[in-house]
Formats: sequence, C-alpha cells, structure tokens
Amino acid sequence: IIPMLYAYYHQFDLHPETIIRGKGNRSGAFFIFWEQSFERLSGEGIGKNSPDYFFFFHTFLWVFLPWTIVGLIAYWKKARALVMSKFKYNPKSEILTLGGITFIFIIISFAQFKLPHYLNIVIPLFAVLTAAFLYDAYEEGKQRKMKILLGFQYFILSIIFIASVMICFFVFKNDNFYSYLWKGALLILIGYYCLKSEDYFFKIITIGALSSVLLNAVLNTHFYPSLLEYQGGSEMAKTIQKNNIATDNIYKISLNYSWALDFYNQEPVKITTVNALEGKKNIWVYANDKDLKELKQSGFDWNKQFTEKQFRITRLQSRFLNPNTRKQVVNKMHLVHID
Repeated sequence: IIPMLYAYYHQFDLHPETIIRGKGNRSGAFFIFWEQSFERLSGEGIGKNSPDYFFFFHTFLWVFLPWTIVGLIAYWKKARALVMSKFKYNPKSEILTLGGITFIFIIISFAQFKLPHYLNIVIPLFAVLTAAFLYDAYEEGKQRKMKILLGFQYFILSIIFIASVMICFFVFKNDNFYSYLWKGALLILIGYYCLKSEDYFFKIITIGALSSVLLNAVLNTHFYPSLLEYQGGSEMAKTIQKNNIATDNIYKISLNYSWALDFYNQEPVKITTVNALEGKKNIWVYANDKDLKELKQSGFDWNKQFTEKQFRITRLQSRFLNPNTRKQVVNKMHLVHID
C-alpha cells in the first residue's frame, strides 16, 4: 500500500493548487481512503451512472463463473439456516462470511456510481462459502445432492462451450490453424474428464476447473486480442511507435477522452483549439471524423494520415458483437500530419 500512498501524496499533497472535481488543497490519503469511496456512494463529484439496484447481482452471475449456481445455492442454504435458527448463537456455525457478503452487497448496490470491479471484495468470501458448502455436502455423503450440483456444473460447461464456439466462429472468426490445434486438444481433454468415471464431488471440481480453463483460454487468447483491434487509441499507439512519431508533438482539438492513446504513449495528448493550431508547424493531430471535418472547413490540409477502427470496448453491445451489424457502431480515429 506504500507505493499507492506515495503516488497520491505526489498527486495531491504536493500540488494543493490543483483543482480536482471542484476542490483544491486535497490530501491524497484522505481522498483514497475516505472521499472517493463516499463520493461513489452518493454520486457527488464523480457522477451517477446506474440506478439499477440489481446491477451487482446480474454482474455476479458472470463474474463468478463457473461456480455461480453452486455459489448462490451455498448462500441461500447458509442464509436460510441462519433465519431458521432465529439468529441464535451457534459455536459450530460461522456467519462472518455470510454477513460480509450481505453487508457489502447492500452497501455497493445503493452506490450511485457502480462498476463491476466493486465485486472483487466479495469474490473471496463467496469462494470460501462455496468451498465450505461443497465440502459439507461431500461429508454428508448425500449422492443425490451431489448429482444435482454436478448437473448444474455440466449446464455451466455447456453454456461456456456454446459461447466459446460463437466467439471463435461468429463474433471474431478465427482463421489461425494452430489455434484450432490447442482448442481441439483442450476439448478432447474436457471430453475425457466428462466421460471418466469419478466420484461426484471430485467431478464437480474437475468440471468447474475445466470450464474456467476453457473460458479464460478463449477470452485471453482470442476474444480480447481481437476486441483490442477496435480500441483506436491502443492501435494508433502501435502506429505511432512503428513510424517513430514524437509523442510530445501530438494534439487534439476536442475534449474527447484519449485514455488508451495516453497510456500506451506514456504521455497525454495535448489539448488545443483550431485557432491555436494556425501558429504551429510540423504537428500531428489525433481526431475523429467530426474533428477532421472541422479542420478541413478551417482551411487545414495534411500530407499524411493514419486511420484506426474505434469502438468503446468496455461498452459491448449486440450490434457490435454481430459482425453483420458491426460497421453500424464502429467509428474511426485518425492521426494526421499538418506540415
């Protein structure tokens, strides 16, 4: 935690003159430990982005894959047992895990500014709760219960398999022969363990682990690399590096965010105006279609232009995932050289 506090000390305490969200003279430690947390709850300063009180519930459904169904059953069983006991103290029963999950879920669900990663704090608690539930079921030796849980795991595996096929053959069609080899080998391995005779408890664990491996392998080796091709900023950064363009000589004439380009260039794009550009020579302008039109109407011309596809990849939608309608929502970002 020391590097984080050191960074916030440099950003806030050493620059009291800096106005951040309408306030100056801020303490970095106070901001990260107190202010920003309560600002997210109230929406003050940071803004409001979701009135959906069930946002984290339906987010949890995919975040906790492939243990989602088992995890929800574990929570329900634990909560039901606590209610049925009328909350009486039981030295053999642990309630901190259940209480932690419930308390945090309630707090973050009422936050006015919500992001999926808020769930990170409850995932370990859910993992402990789920593992304890599975172990207790195994110790009880109730084969029928274990068989039902295994059925749920097979259901999750089938959903992940269908999603993987759709990703590889429809959303972003894969033409790499070598990619088919390892995917085929993984499917053979999964098939082997599905058919292998094994105790229900161990099979639940095995199927869950293989589901996780399949999902993450497809996402990290195919889906996300393909998706990043539509993040104009990161792709343009590759072009900038390839053509040895000076990153301190790049400007933009709008207030549109350029976080990806800033990050991969390791330098923020300078903000300017069309009028201010008139006195500059040998510069590059990072622009969208609207900005290019404005430059053209203002009498600017350029001798070099690089163009990349642009889509806000953190806001996926069906029209983008469907290759037949993708062009309708994909924009373009340009880098032009004004001599």
